[in-house]
Amino acid sequence: MAQWGAIFSITVALAGAALLASMHKIDEGHIGVYYRGGALLTTTSGPGFHLMLPFITSYKSVQTTLQTDEVKNVPCGTSGGVMIYFDRIEVVNYLVPSAVFDIVRNFTADYDKALIFNKVHHELNQFCSVHSLQEVYIGLFDQIDENLKLTLQEDLTSMAPGLIIQAVRVTKPNIPETIRRNYELMESEKTKLLISQQTQKVVEKEAETERIKAVIEAEKVAQVAEIKFGQKIMEKETEKKISEIEDGAFLARQKAKADAEFYTALKAAEANKLKLTPEYLQLMKYKAIAANSKIYFGNDIPQMFMDSAGTSLKSSAAVDLVAEQILDRD
Repeated sequence: MAQWGAIFSITVALAGAALLASMHKIDEGHIGVYYRGGALLTTTSGPGFHLMLPFITSYKSVQTTLQTDEVKNVPCGTSGGVMIYFDRIEVVNYLVPSAVFDIVRNFTADYDKALIFNKVHHELNQFCSVHSLQEVYIGLFDQIDENLKLTLQEDLTSMAPGLIIQAVRVTKPNIPETIRRNYELMESEKTKLLISQQTQKVVEKEAETERIKAVIEAEKVAQVAEIKFGQKIMEKETEKKISEIEDGAFLARQKAKADAEFYTALKAAEANKLKLTPEYLQLMKYKAIAANSKIYFGNDIPQMFMDSAGTSLKSSAAVDLVAEQILDRD
């Protein structure tokens, strides 16, 4: 009875061990591939718990999410024969789940060693071998990442469809110390040159700014002078117009005055002409005679009246002269 109990215990223990060996877990973002006797089975499994034949079948979990493979200490010889080393190259990639079986079958579950690590070594050496140290270390360093990504993806598209390169990051390579010092000195001199050039540009810019300010100031002064000159011209023209208007008004007044005097004289002459009638002259003669305090009668009155030349006049002529003087007084 004790023997059967021991056998049962052993059987239960073996069954438990077999159950534990047959059960396995696949994490999220992974695909499980199976081997039996070293041969890859066509069956794959997704995330979760799964069963397999214990002690006969084995499995490996293949990641299908974004992952970063680090390739370290990659040697690289330039076209000039200088050996340099890249400390770390990061390759960000992911595997399409539907391509897991084919890639594992062709390149094993450790596919990244053949498809990424070895390819990075090869492509970097290809790049360095056709470029100088100056180009690899400085001139073309900013292009290494993109070039390496494109080259890797081009090869993987034909060799392992489904493996996608997302990005490549390359660190600055290590170069011999003596060469590095020369580059540092060169960069220092280049920095000094750039500073000098920038200083020169600043001085030129300041001079250009001063010149522009001077031109603007001169243009402002010229414009102000032009405006003032225009104002003076306008003032003179205004004064001229005012003078012309005043002269015109004065001439008009003088003309009006002359016309009025002429009209007055004309009318007076016309009036005097109308007065010189025989009857009017006779009347004036009698008035003149009446105004005299003495009256002389006779045929001859010598030295009674004198004309303006001092000659004596006859009495009738004297009377006529007195009448004309009276008319002139009127």
